[in-house]
Amino acid sequence: MLRKTAIVVALLVTGALLPSAPAVAVPSIIWHGCTTGPGDVLGAELDKAGAQCGDIAVPVDHRRPRGRKLTVALARVKATDPAHRLGALMLNPGGPGGPAMELVLAGPLMPEIAARYDLVGMDPRFVGRSSPLRCDWKTDTFARSAGPDLKTFRESVALAKDLARGCSGNDHELLRAASTRNTARDMDVVRAALGERKISYLGASYGTYLGAVYLQMFGSRADRFVLDSSVDPEAYGPGLLRPTAPALDAALRNWAKSAVGQGMGETADEVVTTARDVARSAERRPFEVGKYTVDGHMVPYLFFANLYDDRPASQAEFAATVRTLRDAAAGRPATPSEGLAALLDGLTTGSGSATDRAGTPVICADRAASRDPATYYRDIQEHRAAEPLFGPLARNITPCAFWPVAPAEPATRIHNTSSALLLGSTGDPATPYAGQLALHRALGGSRLVTVEGAFRHAVFLKGDKCVDAAARDYLLSGELPADRVCRS
Repeated sequence: MLRKTAIVVALLVTGALLPSAPAVAVPSIIWHGCTTGPGDVLGAELDKAGAQCGDIAVPVDHRRPRGRKLTVALARVKATDPAHRLGALMLNPGGPGGPAMELVLAGPLMPEIAARYDLVGMDPRFVGRSSPLRCDWKTDTFARSAGPDLKTFRESVALAKDLARGCSGNDHELLRAASTRNTARDMDVVRAALGERKISYLGASYGTYLGAVYLQMFGSRADRFVLDSSVDPEAYGPGLLRPTAPALDAALRNWAKSAVGQGMGETADEVVTTARDVARSAERRPFEVGKYTVDGHMVPYLFFANLYDDRPASQAEFAATVRTLRDAAAGRPATPSEGLAALLDGLTTGSGSATDRAGTPVICADRAASRDPATYYRDIQEHRAAEPLFGPLARNITPCAFWPVAPAEPATRIHNTSSALLLGSTGDPATPYAGQLALHRALGGSRLVTVEGAFRHAVFLKGDKCVDAAARDYLLSGELPADRVCRS
């Protein structure tokens, strides 16, 4: 009897069985045009592409399905070959905090998949057009280096407190409801409202964690799932960056090989030294890049943001960024490129992408963080010798240490036999390969296609024919390939 009761309670918590479920009707999606008014560039692009946009009311707390509601927004582009339609493919770009509606515009990049599936982009709750929360930040992201010493770490603590206060004006019930588990429940409501018995899914980065949580909670309703650049399910949460420092350092060294002879050194080691010297110069004294002041908290993040893609154009752009920062550190006039200016503007004014602002409530709702600043400083100091450049960034304190509410539910333990196709690269600097292997083990029915020797984050549609073919063939046939290694 106790075992049966435990099973029923577990089903209630996951949302697989809700109280009085037969009496709760599946809500309808209200379809409409996508343009919301003058200046709505995304809406205009969606309308031009023939997308439908819709809104659906979902419970703030799925355990109280008749309670308070919020609105989730989505976009759909129907299959171009409806006679051979396979179903609906839900898309998620990651983050957390990344809006997904715009992803339905990717159909021309994967025409065979778009022919057979309705492409569906659901902005996760509180993200994009889905009842967004307001966080009053003058920066795009909490990600900063703790710097070289206790004084600079205390500056990070002050920033984290300030950013937590900036989100604390939101209704605390909403902050508690911002979890990945609730987004997975929203996905399942959308699945039912679309009239689909099962849903297929393509998610990258954090989107792999969201997909894995859906598989854990609603595995019987999942069809073909592709997870690109997987997050370690045990590392995900406020400390999601902690494992990244060694991978970031390896990606920096890989980039340095491409930058030899470009004015920063005649060997890869000399190029790496130039980059590290820039970071140390910023720690000693802030310097000016155009109208922006760059300090030791910012330079490691600027490197981090430029190491996601190892293709030649991205590596050349990063080389130009390092040269600009080097000139500025030496006191020479330095004009930022358009890309560097956008990054700096976002860091200093909050003018750029709202992904991290929108994603912070999700991270803090998913797993509790230590509220003792000393634990973070000890962790940084213990790893400083091995991780001098990126450790103080990856291990730094976050706003979750000062968050006004605790998570409403425990973090999801991923452990099942669901089938899924995992894609990744051995040198991924943002979701290190060890974590991708961890999710592969946690999803007992999964297969993993790896780009060996690549240092990029998110590999699908990045020019690797081996990876793209594996994802395409699986989505079209439903047959998982064997684990496979592709050469970069």
